[in-house]
Amino acid sequence: MIEFLKSIKKRDPSVKSYLEIILCFPGVHALFLHRIAHFLYKIKLPLIPRIISCISRFFTGIEIHPGAQIGKNFFIDHGTGVVIGETTIIGDNVTLYHGVTLGGRTSNAQKRHPTIGDNVYIGAGAKILGNIKIGKNVKIGAGAIVINDLEEQKTVVASVAKEINKIYEHKIEYHI
Repeated sequence: MIEFLKSIKKRDPSVKSYLEIILCFPGVHALFLHRIAHFLYKIKLPLIPRIISCISRFFTGIEIHPGAQIGKNFFIDHGTGVVIGETTIIGDNVTLYHGVTLGGRTSNAQKRHPTIGDNVYIGAGAKILGNIKIGKNVKIGAGAIVINDLEEQKTVVASVAKEINKIYEHKIEYHI
């Protein structure tokens, strides 16, 4: 538990204390409830894991299917709108920001969600879809849509804002 809290404090410069993390971080609350739901899911207890998942989503705005496998020191920063599908596998020391979807691309009963390697950062609003593999130490920019495997050490972005020559009252307009 201390290692988990230290990993969050290291990744979030706004953190003032461990108590703040425990009391105020919805990602921590969602992960705690997920660990309980996942245990019950693994022992094939029907319905209760999904009820816990729904309660967690109601209070945190974060939806994690009880079947998702999550490694140690997983951190969801802010968290609202995060969706993690049933067959998702997440490695150690992964950071997600708000609005991330780790979703499927088929409704067949098979591995249909991504596998995320260790030490991966996924920016706000990114969508990682399908049974794909994201390698270790990958950084995925905000708003990116990823539907193919990514090798280790890669950095991907959705598109880069470019400055254009339109200035309105000392404001520069950006287009993506």
